[in-house]
Amino acid sequence: MKRDITRMGNPVLRQIAQDISKEYLKTDEFTQLLADMKDSMDHYGGIGIAAPQIGISLKVALIELMGFNRYGQEVNLPLTAFINPQIEYVDETSQGFWEGCLSVPGLRGFVERPRKVKVTYLNPMGFEEVLEADGFLATVLQHELDHLFGVLYVDRIKDMRLLTYQEEYDQFIQPPKDEELE
Repeated sequence: MKRDITRMGNPVLRQIAQDISKEYLKTDEFTQLLADMKDSMDHYGGIGIAAPQIGISLKVALIELMGFNRYGQEVNLPLTAFINPQIEYVDETSQGFWEGCLSVPGLRGFVERPRKVKVTYLNPMGFEEVLEADGFLATVLQHELDHLFGVLYVDRIKDMRLLTYQEEYDQFIQPPKDEELE
């Protein structure tokens, strides 16, 4: 079931989300949460979503990113649930992308983040997995996982002159369009 997206200003987006127990992963409630997150992500056109974005303060994010993005990079990450993720910066060399967010509708901002990360997380079966990513996928991971720690992409913009409305981004800034980071 599609749920409404919580928007910037809602206190749940500024909280550190709660860890999820392995017992909770086995519940119908958790299965429904994942389904609702996926339905909401698809309905609103995102490539990722975190539970706080639908008003649930739990440490789980979904990302699905397949094909070429607007930066010409091919990324193939099938729908993946990141539960209780921990992120490690493998290469802190900065890279920048224009980010948008379902919880900050109508805006885009240029954010610089470390270019390579390693994420350790539980899958829905409760097994630990590790994903190393660089480039655009590393940025997507950092963006979505930030939601679990009360951080929005606008907090990471170093130069506020690089925050713009979507319409102006489309008209004056946008590189060739394919994937959007939301």
